[in-house]
Amino acid sequence: MEDLKVTGTLIWYYYICKREVWLMAHGIVADQDNQYIDLGRFIQEQSYQRDRKEISLGNIKLDVFRKEQGQIVIGEVKKSSKFIDSARMQLAYYLYELEQKGIKGSGVLMFPKEKKKEEVVLTDTVKVELDKVVRDILRIIYEPKPQPPEKISYCRNCGYNEFCWS
Repeated sequence: MEDLKVTGTLIWYYYICKREVWLMAHGIVADQDNQYIDLGRFIQEQSYQRDRKEISLGNIKLDVFRKEQGQIVIGEVKKSSKFIDSARMQLAYYLYELEQKGIKGSGVLMFPKEKKKEEVVLTDTVKVELDKVVRDILRIIYEPKPQPPEKISYCRNCGYNEFCWS
């Protein structure tokens, strides 16, 4: 098996659905015609156009990248704050990965539809949690098959809905 990598997207889904973590890591693509995926993609593409966008560094992809007062600021654009805890940890993971490469920065979550922003700070406590989560994600993705589907409120709008529940 090829060396599977943890990504920010896997961190995001870890806090929502562990089955989805396995599916994504194994290249099983969600329904790209799903209206919620389309809406999220549109919001990401149309928002914050003045900032540098879609920077890839190793296994992370940053939505927004800019310099403010000599400091690097990275941003993550989300269509809503519904899954704010997942979004915080995803952005914290990006900050942590940058820090591992010797790049200090700050993070901001952006919710353009809600006209809301939130700063994300990488603390020692968050680093400890991320280390634990990364290990658990690796455990999940190296399993021979995904966990059985488990009905959660997110399933209704999920791009894997038909895959899991057909």
